[in-house]
Amino acid sequence: MIGKLTGLCDSQGDDWAIIDVGGVGYLVFASARSLSRLPGRGEVARLLIETHVREDHIHLFGFIDRQERDWFRRLLSVQGVGARMALAILSALGPEELLHAIVAEDKKTLTRANGVGPKLAGRIAAELKDKVGALALAPVNGSSAGDGAGGAGSAAQAHALAPNAQDAVSALVNLGYGRGDAFGAVIRAAQTLGKEAPLDALIRAGLKELSS
Repeated sequence: MIGKLTGLCDSQGDDWAIIDVGGVGYLVFASARSLSRLPGRGEVARLLIETHVREDHIHLFGFIDRQERDWFRRLLSVQGVGARMALAILSALGPEELLHAIVAEDKKTLTRANGVGPKLAGRIAAELKDKVGALALAPVNGSSAGDGAGGAGSAAQAHALAPNAQDAVSALVNLGYGRGDAFGAVIRAAQTLGKEAPLDALIRAGLKELSS
């Protein structure tokens, strides 16, 4: 199975690129985000690869960094989300914005991706909220396709709250609420009160969100 490609950029389209590796052109499907970060034609490109093998085809999906690849894997775990749909979501939303939308259950933001309606957006938020909410306050540790660092939680780690918001999440968790629920409630409270809202106001608003 192919896990990474390093070669010369040959050509690209709306959702694909051809990477020339030793004279062999590999067709790689990718998000708009990854494609926009590829170098010019004839220059060296590095992409992390997910290889999908089916009875009638072998498709390569490429990612400029591990954050995006990890989100691709998470999205595929959601019922009704296939590889092309996952790329459409990653084209519309970067890792940080996607994390924010899921933990806040912001279906409107999720529906910005082509083909994602309110029902699917709700399913994505419901099925991934707890998985990413538990990682959302971890230290930032992103990595590119050429790095050796990073891990399964790197996508979720891309988003960092202001100190007061982090303390508010911790306070709600200490009161017995789940970390994913607390994180989403504080994000929604911060959207209303502003990122620099005082701690006590965020906690009160967070509790109100959780009780509504």
